[in-house]
Parts: sequence; structure tokens; C-alpha cells
Amino acid sequence: MKKGAAIGIGCLGIIVLVVIILFFSIKGTYNRLVTQEEAVTSQWAQVENQYQRRADLIPNLVATVKGFAAQEKDVLQSVVAERAKVGSMQVSPDILNNPEAFQQFQQAQSGLSSALSRLMVVVERYPELKSNQNFLELQSQLEGAENRITVARMRFVEAAQAYNTSIRRFPANLFAGFFGFEKKQYFEADAGSEEAPVVDFGQ
Repeated sequence: MKKGAAIGIGCLGIIVLVVIILFFSIKGTYNRLVTQEEAVTSQWAQVENQYQRRADLIPNLVATVKGFAAQEKDVLQSVVAERAKVGSMQVSPDILNNPEAFQQFQQAQSGLSSALSRLMVVVERYPELKSNQNFLELQSQLEGAENRITVARMRFVEAAQAYNTSIRRFPANLFAGFFGFEKKQYFEADAGSEEAPVVDFGQ
């Protein structure tokens, strides 16, 4: 009887030990995934912040260009319309789990970038505008905003990649779905960006 009791206590001890190890393993995995998910959300906030900074510069830029090149109203209206489209989007961190909403956000930002590029081409036709101090300062701020957007997007993609890798690796993948950890979206290159631009000095 005593031998059977000792075996029973031993088995119970092993079961308790396994449960404790399993608990701490799940706890560690869960906490790591939470930390990585928060890093993705934080980097996403930085991306949004930089896009907002760019959007805030646009009204002053358009007003300055308009003062010198009012006849370019189609280009100016295009920039204003694209900015309005971006501004009307309701964006929350949930967008990272919604491929369609994320793609719409990216398309809207790409449309604004494209409209700004057309505006800068127009500016080349107005030497007096290119030498205007207010315009030069706005152009410099816009270039800085574009650079910060690039850096913020890169950091976001790195954080999303680390998180997405974690939720797919064993043993975290066993718990990720159960605890509601979902794959985050990545930014994709704009269509045609894989082709080198054509430079023609003959014009």
C-alpha cells in the first residue's frame, strides 16, 4: 500500500511539474507575441504620423504654387482631391488585419504621392516659383516628410515581419490562433516601381 501511494504521489508530482512547465511556456509565448504585436502597432502609429505630417504641408504648398501658377488648376485640384481622399479614410490599428482596407489605404497614399510628383513637374516650368523662399522651405519639408515616411514604413515592415514569423513558428503557432493573434499586412511596392525610370536628355 505504501509503495502504491508513493508511486501515486510521484505521478502526481510529475503531472504538476508538466503543468507548471506548460503554463510558463504558454505564458512566455503569449507575452512575447503581445510585445511583438504592440511593436507593430507602435510602428504603424509612426507611419500614420508621418503621412499626416505630409498631408498637413500640402495646403500651404498648393497655395504657394497657386500664387505663381494659377493656370495649372488641374494639377492643383488633383493634389487637393487626393489629399481629401486620404483625409477621409478612417484608419485604426485594425486595418493591419484587414487586407482590403490596408490596400485601399496604400492606394490612397500612392495617389497622393503621384499627384505631388505631377505638381513638382509643373513647378519646373516656373523659375520664379523655384526661387521663392517660402516654396523652397515647403519643398524641403516635403522631401523630409517623404524620407521619414520611407523610414517609418521600413521599420513597420520589419516589426510586422518579426511578428508574422513568430506566430507561424512552432510552438507559438499552436497558441497564436487560439489567443487571436492574426497576420499583419505589409506595404507593397507601387505598380511599376520594379522598372527603372527612363531618362531622356534629348528633349
